Amino acid sequence: MKSAVETLNPTRVRLTVEVPFEELKPSLDAVYRRIAQQVNVPGFRKGKVPARIIDQRFGRQVVLDEAVGEALPRFYSQAVEANDVQVLGQPEVDVAAFSDGQELKFTAEVDVRPELQLPEYEGLEVTVDDAEVTDGDVDEQLQGLRDRFAVLTGVDRPAQAGDYLSIDLSATKDGEEIEDAQASGLSYEVGGTTLLDGLDEAVIGKAAGESATFTSRLHGGEPAGEDVAVAVTVNSVKEKQLPELDDEFAEDASEFDTLDELRADLRSRLERQRKLRQLAQARDRVLEALLAMVEVPLPEGLLASETRLRHQSLERQLAVAGLSKEGYLEHQGQSAEQFDADIEAQAREALKAQFVLDAVAKREQLSVGEGELTQHLLQLSAGSGVSPDEFAQQVVKTGQVPSLVNEVARGKALDLVIDGAKVRGESGREIDMAALRDQLQ
Repeated sequence: MKSAVETLNPTRVRLTVEVPFEELKPSLDAVYRRIAQQVNVPGFRKGKVPARIIDQRFGRQVVLDEAVGEALPRFYSQAVEANDVQVLGQPEVDVAAFSDGQELKFTAEVDVRPELQLPEYEGLEVTVDDAEVTDGDVDEQLQGLRDRFAVLTGVDRPAQAGDYLSIDLSATKDGEEIEDAQASGLSYEVGGTTLLDGLDEAVIGKAAGESATFTSRLHGGEPAGEDVAVAVTVNSVKEKQLPELDDEFAEDASEFDTLDELRADLRSRLERQRKLRQLAQARDRVLEALLAMVEVPLPEGLLASETRLRHQSLERQLAVAGLSKEGYLEHQGQSAEQFDADIEAQAREALKAQFVLDAVAKREQLSVGEGELTQHLLQLSAGSGVSPDEFAQQVVKTGQVPSLVNEVARGKALDLVIDGAKVRGESGREIDMAALRDQLQ
């Protein structure tokens, strides 16, 4: 067999393959044996029907066509290996010439992995948020805890900002009640999320049993977007009473006995959260900086496939959430064209990252050990809803092991680039990313 490769563009090649007729003999013999097992011919035992009888019954060309169809994948794979072609996806095969006893000639066009010119990525400079935690940050966390343990107490005074009210609302248009704009016993925080424009101003200064009217515009129902008259009655006024910040509060709100211990724990948790954020920012920003330095041509077929998969994934998520794509786009304030463009841009960046990190892994000769793959499987299975053993079996059954190995290798490649980068906080202090990663594990 002879083969040659022609580069059509940076991401696509054409293989030209010439196969002597003699090399088709194993496939021809296999086809004859298979047909002999499947047919009943008087005077011959099943499986013992001679080739000449099969040719007479079914035609030699039928056997030749089936033999070629069976042999093409094998000859294609041999040509790919002989020419060291890094294929992506399925080929488009065209049999150029073939007749009985003659040479088989075919071409195969296929997308290939682009050859990249990697830059020098040692010493990439990026900036991330600082991880320092101030006393004010801890105080803010404590205030959140106090809010959670606050109690509402009725007060005999007019409502003011921060109070919690029970109110009745009734909207009318031209003196007629609007059916979808009536509510009784509605809980409302003054100064919180505003239900209607003008509501806060109407209830502030009103005590339980007092009413007010105001004009507002409805945002939903009928008549949406129109000004209507709204009557509001205050049924009760309650104020939020926060617990004292002391050791007793620490015991009630946590597993700690003293306020100092609670403050120390909150500080520790905040520090860990901010260091995790630093690590995530470093990964995103180092990768972004690396990708900006590399020109990566993308196979159009692969890009179309990745874009399609992302659309399908989002549609499944929307279906689970009971949402339509149209409703989602309206909520996001996006047109279908903008949405499609965003999905394609995300697909481009994802594929570009894969190719670049694969190239880094190859240059650095990174390998993936069994323990690393197992750890990756455990992490993935944690969010799959099945046991690690079941998840691993599914991965093997669906042939996803090579894909997961590549994922681990890309993660190691990115970690290597990050560890060699100069990552600084906003304050200018350089961060040892390897040490930070080890600390957070």
